[in-house]
Amino acid sequence: MQHPMLNVAIKAARRAGSIINRASLAGGFEVQTKRANDFVTEIDKAAENAIIDIIRHSYPDHAILAEESGEDTGAEKTEYTWVIDPLDGTTNFIHGFPQYCVSIALRYRGQLAHAVVYDPLKNELFTASKGRGAYLDDRRVRVTKCAHLRDGLIGTGFPFKELDRLDLYMKQMRTMMTSSAGVRRAGAAALDLAYVACGRIDGFWEMGLSPWDMAAGALLIREAGGLVGGLTGEDDWYETGDIVASTPKLFPQLLEAIK
Repeated sequence: MQHPMLNVAIKAARRAGSIINRASLAGGFEVQTKRANDFVTEIDKAAENAIIDIIRHSYPDHAILAEESGEDTGAEKTEYTWVIDPLDGTTNFIHGFPQYCVSIALRYRGQLAHAVVYDPLKNELFTASKGRGAYLDDRRVRVTKCAHLRDGLIGTGFPFKELDRLDLYMKQMRTMMTSSAGVRRAGAAALDLAYVACGRIDGFWEMGLSPWDMAAGALLIREAGGLVGGLTGEDDWYETGDIVASTPKLFPQLLEAIK
């Protein structure tokens, strides 16, 4: 039986997904620029509001950290924080490129407890609760058994918010392209991480992400038997925004390749 808090996250993700799907079919939505190459639509805001409304109804005292509305003020007394990206892959969504998702995680006393990544287009629901495994819909998922970087298909994301790190990234990319079986950049980090968890790609790395891009996907990978860390392998990815994730045997090779 699923945890009640996970059920609330699933309900919220599906509600947001229905808003996104309706908007995708209707088109004609307003787009604003937050900063260079970083966009927000009225759909992001509507989806986020729907998620927060559902969470608030069940857990009015919990803190919320969300991409569009920021962090709660006055929520310091709670041990629970919901980390929300209502539409990860907004640029893809704007262009009709079919790779975007809803990401919701719950942290308890600073540790990830529950996670949902929902792809509304494919109607794929990735879920995890700490100590209970990771699932795609009702099927238990595991990371692949890939043991060598040369055999690995590796996901990535461009550091578009931190263009001053582009030279470092291009060096990493060059090494990865010559060391792995292939590199893929689809443009929605939460979904990329979910794909590591279910074995569609063997590893992933990106720099300059926000907590809501990574939190749910990181728990999915850990519950699917994978490893998650920062660029040096330390458990500092949540604070730094730099994340590396893969199968256990691939992890040290991935770290070495992007060092």
